[in-house]
Amino acid sequence: MAKQDFRSAHHIYIIALGGNAIIPAGKRGTYDEQLLLTRETMEQVAVLAENGNQIVLTHGNGPVVGNIVLRNDAGLEKHGIPRMPLYVCGADSQGGIGFMIQQALQNALRARKLQRAVVALVTQVVVDQNDPAFANPTKPIGPFYDAQQARALEREHGWVVVEDANRGWRRVVPSPSPKEVVEVAAIRALTTAGIITIAAGGGGVPVVRDEKGELSGVAAVIDKDRASALLGQLIRADCLILITSIDCVYLRFGQPDQHPLRTLDTREASRWLEEGEFSPGSMGPKIESALAFLAGGGQEVIITNPTSILAAIEGRAGTRIIPVHN
Repeated sequence: MAKQDFRSAHHIYIIALGGNAIIPAGKRGTYDEQLLLTRETMEQVAVLAENGNQIVLTHGNGPVVGNIVLRNDAGLEKHGIPRMPLYVCGADSQGGIGFMIQQALQNALRARKLQRAVVALVTQVVVDQNDPAFANPTKPIGPFYDAQQARALEREHGWVVVEDANRGWRRVVPSPSPKEVVEVAAIRALTTAGIITIAAGGGGVPVVRDEKGELSGVAAVIDKDRASALLGQLIRADCLILITSIDCVYLRFGQPDQHPLRTLDTREASRWLEEGEFSPGSMGPKIESALAFLAGGGQEVIITNPTSILAAIEGRAGTRIIPVHN
């Protein structure tokens, strides 16, 4: 997909909003703060939708689901409210964030006099119950505790807790690879019909299949970019747009000599990933997801911040990753 004028393009886009693209940096994360930033982003999505582009939106839920887990704990301790499993907390976050994105986009479309339907779909994503991640939980979730609290919760609930960068102790959960999007047929049908679909929020509700094929939830968190890349492959999206808190991908990020990368191919991206240029806790999963999407038939990946979506599509901002054509 060459650099393009989005106003005349007709493509299938999958746009993955990072959790920090929903809650502004340095803010408390109130609903009004989330909505303000989401409205700004959805105004750009509405422009992209204006000329018939098919769009699927995914989103992170990191800060939000952490707050839900915190309320979960507070309710149990203070009011005797039964604790909900982590995967139910994930589903709750899909519903709440999906509603906010849906309404903000509906209003943005209405302001442009566009007749496009928007739907938010609670989405299940199948993982392998034998995934090595279950034996090595690494994904922090929920609030910080002191050592005594953490050990007590570990004994009471069977959690795995670790010290997090000298800031306290946190629960960590597995982050297995996504294998299947359960509702993909519905997402594909909605997209084909021109309905803008919000799906796979927070990486999807993690589920496993038993020997009978029946689904059940599992305590895990799926990386939202990896789930978005998989969904993009399944619906044969042309372009995957990964929205994060920074404007583009950098070499030597955070160093005095950091260097922006505006266009790179999959060979270059793979080499720098192998050389450790992209942190496993930050840009690494995005680059891995980009490579997986392009290997599965995608035409390009764009990485940028929430305010630069349209400019990045036109090649005026962000980082563009393209497959190597031999």
